[in-house]
Amino acid sequence: MSDTPTDTNRDSTAAERADHRNTLNTDTMQWLSALVAIIGLYVVASPFIFEATDQAIWNDTLVGTGIFLLAGYNFVRLSRNRLASVGVASLAVLLGLWLLVSPAVIDMGSSTLATGTAASGLATAVLSAYNAYANNKADAPDRVGARA
Repeated sequence: MSDTPTDTNRDSTAAERADHRNTLNTDTMQWLSALVAIIGLYVVASPFIFEATDQAIWNDTLVGTGIFLLAGYNFVRLSRNRLASVGVASLAVLLGLWLLVSPAVIDMGSSTLATGTAASGLATAVLSAYNAYANNKADAPDRVGARA
């Protein structure tokens, strides 16, 4: 009886490590990023749909465009079988939190716009925070054709 490892022991250890990997379903996270991007587009369009002040138009247009671009960037990364950028998702969280509080700081022009902006901000913050958390905890997906 020898304590030297055999090939079968090395194979089982590699299989155990593969079983314990924290993999991420990039398709699900990709759709989550797409949903946040759509919320960003809604924020851009909402001041032109509802009565809005000039300040609300600028706020929602700029912040909504930022959310759309950030979520779109993570969508593209995930579509290429890479993890989403935690920093980009975290910045989207901050923009979402700004949208949540901005109706209290800026005169929005109508209560419908204020409610829609705050709800969009809450949804953006929650979804982007989950995106950042899940991608931070996940191991990098296996790449097709990667060299060992």
